[in-house]
Amino acid sequence: MAFQADDGVTVGIEEEFLLLDEATGLPAPRSAEVLGRARLTRGALHAELMQTQVEVASGVCRTLSEVGSQVCEARTALTATAAELGMRLAACGVPVIEGGAAAGSVGPRFAEIFERFGPVFSDYQVSGCHVHVGVGDRDTAVAVLNHVSPWLPTLLALSANSAVRYGRDHRQASLRVLDQARLPGFGLPPWFASAADHDRQVDRLVDLGVLVDDRMTFWLVRPSAHLPTVELRAADTVVEPWEAVLQVALSRALVRTALTELAAGREGPRLDPQVAAASVWAAARHGLTGPAIDPVRATPSTGRRRVGDLLDRVGPALEEMGDLAFTTAAVDVLVRAGSGADRQRAALRAGGVDRVVDCVVAGLEDPIAAVTRLGAAVST
Repeated sequence: MAFQADDGVTVGIEEEFLLLDEATGLPAPRSAEVLGRARLTRGALHAELMQTQVEVASGVCRTLSEVGSQVCEARTALTATAAELGMRLAACGVPVIEGGAAAGSVGPRFAEIFERFGPVFSDYQVSGCHVHVGVGDRDTAVAVLNHVSPWLPTLLALSANSAVRYGRDHRQASLRVLDQARLPGFGLPPWFASAADHDRQVDRLVDLGVLVDDRMTFWLVRPSAHLPTVELRAADTVVEPWEAVLQVALSRALVRTALTELAAGREGPRLDPQVAAASVWAAARHGLTGPAIDPVRATPSTGRRRVGDLLDRVGPALEEMGDLAFTTAAVDVLVRAGSGADRQRAALRAGGVDRVVDCVVAGLEDPIAAVTRLGAAVST
């Protein structure tokens, strides 16, 4: 992604997907075949940690319609290639059915990661949705982290899409977060005074041997190590393109709101580390349908109330970008019809694990059309 310094406007999205054997629904360690055959006209395909996964990164976008177009194009190409090879493309935070240890991807960096983290990565097949928002100045990008961090649990709750694993409902909206919580430094980042402060803290973790390099921080938001962007990493991979575009809309609006606050001389809040960790845990445990925590006030809340607070917070930025109508409609659909985790549970009750596999196959429908259709359905 060749980002230019157009602060808070340019965006890109990375989506990680699982490859499933069409007959069994088990993860299929055949990413090299898919990556060698699939072709995109925009964006790029990448190997992930496990050979059961592929990642697609969009090109640089300026509008939600452009994001949606690239998301649908990439998913269509990967779906077609997977089908040719007897596989299905799955969009979920963790595998619904698992069998045995997954094979790791090859290469010296991957080899060092597996050596360093050992059993933590023996079956680490988590898939996330990451949003990049352009911020050209690195000190500004780090200051933005302090502002957006309190809202990352809400982005997670909206995306929670990993409730079923080993064919069972584990009563957790995002099992992906449980896997990632085993890693050093996971969660909301600490408060940083500057880019130099951020880099010193990352370098310290590398020197202590708990990170392989400075590209491997596990915080849910970070300045990109290779792009002039802020990278928001809270979300599970979501089933439908419109859900992915919603993450882009809210992420960009959060960054633009942060830039406005910084221009007015207001720093981001300093969060209590224990409350910050608890807020991520609550979002992963309950998603949209239960208790939540306001990490700034350190008070109890609910998932739905936090979503309303988020929309109030970023409403002016959404309106400025022309994203308000889509975003409010998409949030309304999610809140009323349920998240991916809710859909997985409903599928499990209705038809067992095979139905869950069907419900996590990556969607392809145009985001605007999908939200319009679903909005009409939940209103009747």
